[in-house]
Amino acid sequence: MNLENTQAQMRKGILELCILGVLGEREAYPSEIIAEMKQNNLIVVEGTLYPLLTRLKNAGLLSYRWQESNEGPPRKYYTLTEEGKEFLKQLKVTWAELSNAVIKSLNLNQDE
Repeated sequence: MNLENTQAQMRKGILELCILGVLGEREAYPSEIIAEMKQNNLIVVEGTLYPLLTRLKNAGLLSYRWQESNEGPPRKYYTLTEEGKEFLKQLKVTWAELSNAVIKSLNLNQDE
Protein backbone atom coordinates (compact mmCIF):
# COMPACT_ATOMS: atom_id res chain seq x y z
CA MET A 1 0.00 0.00 0.00
CA ASN A 2 1.30 3.47 -0.90
CA LEU A 3 1.42 5.83 2.11
CA GLU A 4 1.81 8.97 -0.02
CA ASN A 5 -1.27 8.09 -2.08
CA THR A 6 -3.34 7.53 1.07
CA GLN A 7 -2.15 10.82 2.55
CA ALA A 8 -3.00 12.67 -0.68
CA GLN A 9 -6.50 11.15 -0.73
CA MET A 10 -7.08 12.20 2.88
CA ARG A 11 -6.07 15.78 2.06
CA LYS A 12 -8.29 15.89 -1.03
CA GLY A 13 -11.21 14.69 1.06
CA ILE A 14 -11.08 17.69 3.36
CA LEU A 15 -10.03 20.30 0.81
CA GLU A 16 -13.58 21.48 0.12
CA LEU A 17 -14.20 22.04 3.85
CA CYS A 18 -10.95 23.97 4.24
CA ILE A 19 -11.61 26.22 1.24
CA LEU A 20 -15.13 26.97 2.45
CA GLY A 21 -13.63 27.67 5.88
CA VAL A 22 -11.24 30.25 4.43
CA LEU A 23 -14.08 31.91 2.54
CA GLY A 24 -16.24 31.77 5.66
CA GLU A 25 -13.82 34.19 7.28
CA ARG A 26 -13.51 36.66 4.40
CA GLU A 27 -13.69 36.99 0.64
CA ALA A 28 -10.54 35.94 -1.16
CA TYR A 29 -9.11 35.45 -4.61
CA PRO A 30 -7.56 32.09 -5.58
CA SER A 31 -3.93 33.06 -4.90
CA GLU A 32 -4.88 34.06 -1.35
CA ILE A 33 -6.68 30.75 -0.83
CA ILE A 34 -3.63 28.83 -2.09
CA ALA A 35 -1.32 30.84 0.19
CA GLU A 36 -3.49 30.20 3.25
CA MET A 37 -3.74 26.50 2.47
CA LYS A 38 0.05 26.36 2.09
CA GLN A 39 0.51 28.21 5.39
CA ASN A 40 -1.68 25.53 7.00
CA ASN A 41 0.40 22.75 5.40
CA LEU A 42 -2.39 21.81 3.01
CA ILE A 43 -0.87 22.16 -0.42
CA VAL A 44 -3.32 22.89 -3.24
CA VAL A 45 -2.44 23.83 -6.79
CA GLU A 46 -4.37 26.01 -9.24
CA GLY A 47 -5.29 22.99 -11.33
CA THR A 48 -7.15 21.56 -8.34
CA LEU A 49 -8.50 24.80 -6.88
CA TYR A 50 -10.13 26.38 -9.94
CA PRO A 51 -12.35 23.40 -10.83
CA LEU A 52 -13.37 23.10 -7.18
CA LEU A 53 -14.27 26.80 -6.98
CA THR A 54 -16.29 26.46 -10.18
CA ARG A 55 -18.13 23.42 -8.83
CA LEU A 56 -18.91 25.20 -5.54
CA LYS A 57 -20.12 28.27 -7.44
CA ASN A 58 -22.33 26.17 -9.72
CA ALA A 59 -23.77 24.49 -6.62
CA GLY A 60 -24.82 27.93 -5.33
CA LEU A 61 -22.38 27.92 -2.40
CA LEU A 62 -20.08 30.68 -3.72
CA SER A 63 -20.42 33.92 -5.58
CA TYR A 64 -17.68 36.16 -6.93
CA ARG A 65 -16.96 39.68 -7.99
CA TRP A 66 -14.29 41.11 -10.25
CA GLN A 67 -11.92 43.75 -8.90
CA GLU A 68 -9.26 45.67 -10.78
CA SER A 69 -5.71 44.99 -9.61
CA ASN A 70 -2.65 47.23 -9.60
CA GLU A 71 -0.52 44.10 -10.03
CA GLY A 72 -2.01 42.69 -13.23
CA PRO A 73 -5.36 41.61 -14.63
CA PRO A 74 -8.61 41.95 -12.66
CA ARG A 75 -9.05 39.47 -9.83
CA LYS A 76 -12.02 37.28 -9.10
CA TYR A 77 -12.87 37.50 -5.38
CA TYR A 78 -14.96 34.64 -4.01
CA THR A 79 -17.32 34.75 -1.06
CA LEU A 80 -19.87 32.42 0.48
CA THR A 81 -23.52 32.80 -0.41
CA GLU A 82 -26.14 32.43 2.33
CA GLU A 83 -26.56 28.82 1.19
CA GLY A 84 -22.78 28.41 1.38
CA LYS A 85 -22.71 29.74 4.94
CA GLU A 86 -25.34 27.22 6.01
CA PHE A 87 -23.53 24.44 4.14
CA LEU A 88 -20.26 25.32 5.91
CA LYS A 89 -22.03 25.39 9.26
CA GLN A 90 -23.33 21.86 8.70
CA LEU A 91 -19.94 20.65 7.43
CA LYS A 92 -18.30 21.97 10.60
CA VAL A 93 -20.72 19.92 12.70
CA THR A 94 -20.01 16.85 10.59
CA TRP A 95 -16.26 17.45 10.83
CA ALA A 96 -16.40 17.79 14.62
CA GLU A 97 -18.28 14.50 14.91
CA LEU A 98 -16.00 12.74 12.44
CA SER A 99 -12.76 14.04 13.90
CA ASN A 100 -13.86 13.07 17.43
CA ALA A 101 -14.67 9.57 16.20
CA VAL A 102 -11.29 9.26 14.47
CA ILE A 103 -9.42 10.50 17.54
CA LYS A 104 -11.26 7.98 19.72
CA SER A 105 -10.53 5.20 17.24
CA LEU A 106 -6.85 6.07 17.10
CA ASN A 107 -6.62 6.13 20.88
CA LEU A 108 -8.26 2.67 21.02
CA ASN A 109 -5.82 1.36 18.43
CA GLN A 110 -2.81 2.71 20.35
CA ASP A 111 -3.69 0.57 23.37
CA GLU A 112 -3.19 -2.63 21.36
